[in-house]
Amino acid sequence: MIDLRTAPYAILALRVTVGLLFLAHGALKLFVFTPAGTAQFFASLGLPPALAYLTIAVELAGGIALVLGFFARAAALALVPILLGAIATVHGSAGFFFTNPNGGWEFLALWIAALLAIALAGDGALALRPTLGNPVRK
Repeated sequence: MIDLRTAPYAILALRVTVGLLFLAHGALKLFVFTPAGTAQFFASLGLPPALAYLTIAVELAGGIALVLGFFARAAALALVPILLGAIATVHGSAGFFFTNPNGGWEFLALWIAALLAIALAGDGALALRPTLGNPVRK
């Protein structure tokens, strides 16, 4: 049974953690690999280089939205295609385990599960702007 008193805080913890992870990955692409370098990598995979810029923007905006609880359910769903794309283009062929050469898709699957949990369970406590307009009430 779900404890309705603490469940919103569990979702808050999940939402903030996943949001910070997306911010870290977006910042890695922005500041370490650089947008141009990320675009070059995407091109090497046969993807449009412009998709790299969109990916960076979605990771950063989605991460911020999750941390703040700003339409978090919608942000969670918007981030799933980023991870599915990473599995399809890079990590899927490396096998399941993330410790495999080129990293498997295990970690990305966990992220997808966390994002779907947020989308299904709701925005959680302390959401700046709940997706469905139903803030948590005590």
